[in-house]
Amino acid sequence: MIDRYTRPEMGAIWTLENRYKAWLKVEIAVCEAWAEMGRIPKDACATIREKASIDVNRILAIEEKTRHDVIAFLTSLEEKVGPAARFIHLGCTSSDIVDTANAVLFTEAGALILKDLDALLDTLKHQSFAYKGVLCIGRTHGIHAEPTSFGLKMAGFYAEFVRHKARIKEALESVRVGKISGAVGTFAFLSPELEERAMKKLGLQPDPHSTQIVQRDRYAHFFTSLAIMGGGIERLCTELRHLQRTEVREVEEGFRQGQKGSSAMPHKKNPISAENMCGLSRLLRTNALASLEDQALWHERDISHSSVERVIMPDSTILADYILTRLNGLLGNLIVHPEIMRENMDRSFGLYFSQRVLTALIDTSMPRQKAYETVQKLAMESWSTRKSFPELVRADTEIGKHLGKAQLDELFEPSYYLHNEDKIYERVFQTTHI
Repeated sequence: MIDRYTRPEMGAIWTLENRYKAWLKVEIAVCEAWAEMGRIPKDACATIREKASIDVNRILAIEEKTRHDVIAFLTSLEEKVGPAARFIHLGCTSSDIVDTANAVLFTEAGALILKDLDALLDTLKHQSFAYKGVLCIGRTHGIHAEPTSFGLKMAGFYAEFVRHKARIKEALESVRVGKISGAVGTFAFLSPELEERAMKKLGLQPDPHSTQIVQRDRYAHFFTSLAIMGGGIERLCTELRHLQRTEVREVEEGFRQGQKGSSAMPHKKNPISAENMCGLSRLLRTNALASLEDQALWHERDISHSSVERVIMPDSTILADYILTRLNGLLGNLIVHPEIMRENMDRSFGLYFSQRVLTALIDTSMPRQKAYETVQKLAMESWSTRKSFPELVRADTEIGKHLGKAQLDELFEPSYYLHNEDKIYERVFQTTHI
C-alpha cells in the first residue's frame, strides 16, 4: 500500500535486504560473543565484521538450488568472507537467527507505531480542548439520549488510545526477546552465557526457555494488541461516519479543492477516509487471528507458522503505521459544526431533559414509578405531537403541584449536563486546560 500516508521508514524495515541485514546483525553478535568467550579467534571475528555483506540477488540465486533461505544466506556470506566464515552460525540453528532477527525488526517497527500513536494522541488532545464545552447530543442505540460535549467525545477517544499505546508497549516487550539456544533449545553446542552476551549486544532479552523457536504466544500478544487498536480506530471512524451523515452533519472530513465524491453525483462529499480505515482495521483483526493459529506447533517446532508470519509481520505493522498516520490527518483537518450540533439537540424537542424532571419529582417524595409514568406520558406526547417537552412539562398540572416555575427553569438549562466536565478532563489529562 503506497500513497501519501505510507512512511518509507516502515516499508524499509520489511524489505528482503533489511531482513537479511538483521540476520547478519545477529550472526555477528553471536560471533562477537564467541570471540569474547575465547571460542573463536578475535581476528576471525574482525574479518567477518569487515567482509560480510548482503547481496540479495546472489542469496536468491543460491536459494533456487538449496531451497533453504538461511543456507543460501550463509553460503553467500562464505563466498564473501572466505575461511573465517566457518565460524559464522557456529552451533546455531536457523531459528536462532531468524527469530532473534524478528525481534530486532519488531522493535524497529514498534518504535514507529509508538511514534504514530504519540502524534495521534497530541491531535486528540488538541481537539478535546478545542471543543471543550461545545454541547452536542449524546446518542445511545443511535437515539438522542442526553447532552455531552464534542470535547468529551474526543477526550474519550484520547483515553482509549492511551490504553492502546500501553498495550502495544507491553506487547513489544513481549516480542523483544531472542534465542541462541540451538536445535531444540537445550544449548547442546552453545551456552546460556553466549546467548546472554549476544542478546545484550542486540538490545534484546534472552527468552528464558525456548525450543527451536521463540514461542508464538509472544507474537500473538503483539498482533492482538494491534487488532484491539484496530477496533478502537474503527470505533472512532464509525463515530465520524455517523456524524457526517446528511441528517446529522455535525462533522465533515476535509474536502480538497478539486476532489470528487462520486462519478455520478457531483454534490457528494463522502467520509471515504473513515470508511477506508474501518475496512483496513478489519485486516488487523484478521491477521491477529492468524497469529493465534500459529501458537500450536508440533513438538519443539514445525514450519507452519513461517509462511503466515512472512505475510502478517510486514502487513500488520505497515497497516498500523498507515492507518494511524491517515487517522491523524483526518482528525487534524476535521470540519466541526457546533451550530448544527445545537440544532440537532432541538430535533428531539427537549426530550433529553426527561431524567432531570424525573429526578426532581422523586426529590419531592413522589414515588419513582409514578414519577416515571408522569414524565414518560409527556415524553410520548412530545414525540407524537412534535411539541416542546419543556412546555408540556410546564403546562402539566400534576407536575406543577410539585415543581415551581423557577425550579423548572433551572431544570431546563442545557449547561447542567457539563457541570462535571472539568473533573473528567482532570482524570483524563490531569488538567482542565492547555
